Amino acid sequence: MAEFNTFNWSDEAEPHRVRTREIIRKYPEVRELIGRNPYTIFVVFLAVGIQIALAWYLKDQPWWLGFVAAYLIGAFACHTLFICIHECAHNLIFKDKRANTIAGIIANLALIFPSSVSFQKYHLKHHSFQGVEELDADMPYHWEAKLINNSTFGKALWLLFYPVFQLFRPLRLTGEIKIFDFWTVVNWVVQFSFVAGVIYLFGAKGFIFMTASFFFSIGLHPMGARWIQEHYLTHGDQETKSYYGVANFVNLNVGYHNEHHDFPSVPWNKLPTLKKVADEYYETLHYHTSYTQLLFRFLFDKNMSVFSRTARADRGKVKLNDMSVYNVETAKTAEV
Repeated sequence: MAEFNTFNWSDEAEPHRVRTREIIRKYPEVRELIGRNPYTIFVVFLAVGIQIALAWYLKDQPWWLGFVAAYLIGAFACHTLFICIHECAHNLIFKDKRANTIAGIIANLALIFPSSVSFQKYHLKHHSFQGVEELDADMPYHWEAKLINNSTFGKALWLLFYPVFQLFRPLRLTGEIKIFDFWTVVNWVVQFSFVAGVIYLFGAKGFIFMTASFFFSIGLHPMGARWIQEHYLTHGDQETKSYYGVANFVNLNVGYHNEHHDFPSVPWNKLPTLKKVADEYYETLHYHTSYTQLLFRFLFDKNMSVFSRTARADRGKVKLNDMSVYNVETAKTAEV
């Protein structure tokens, strides 16, 4: 099978703006779903508490048990925390932006590496400029895609070390984004202090458990297949796919990804209601029901590579009036 050497280029606008306008016109009641869910903070406390409790328990256990616990339990708790940080980025927990930033820093604790404040800065660009390499940190580097291509072994390593690749992507972004500011420093200081406390109280085994949980949660693990589900071209040219399966319990319905991109100001607990109201728009789209199946397909399907993404320049061809409703509805939380 020949190797790939470019992303799937599109001159068209990403699909969400136009669909948002159509859904609002036909189902104006979806406006009532826009808001926040302050109870998400209790999910943050629970998931962080689970990781701390497991690190304490595992400090006197065999090394291998820490890795098993990380894969079977810790990865799911960490993935939930990533989604909580995602909710904070959209200001979907509290009304005050600073409160959401603080909640994100708390959610970040069990993830070892400081990232919540930086994610909040870059993620909103992903929604506004989906597929634009200079502005969308979710897009792989061209060299990154060429390095991995469609090799099964390469894709496995890419998933395992996915956080490392993500670390460098914001460096290519253009626009007025400060890499370091007050809240970034707070995030780093709080995170490194927490990690020092973990090492002091729970030793190397507790620290390694948390680190392994972090890498498994977004890497070579069924939950790591979420990165493939969301925007990789698994079904023709459809660049965003939803996931409707049991793992939505763990990932706080972020599997409803078409719904989320259409209405990023709707909190996670109301995304299934959004789909139910406007199901005629979503039932015709391709979707996934198994992360495990998708993980193996991505690894072994030679027709899929890291190049299996849609790229575009600027926002693509979209009329201003097609964007107006989208901007009004999302600005309440996503652009604040």
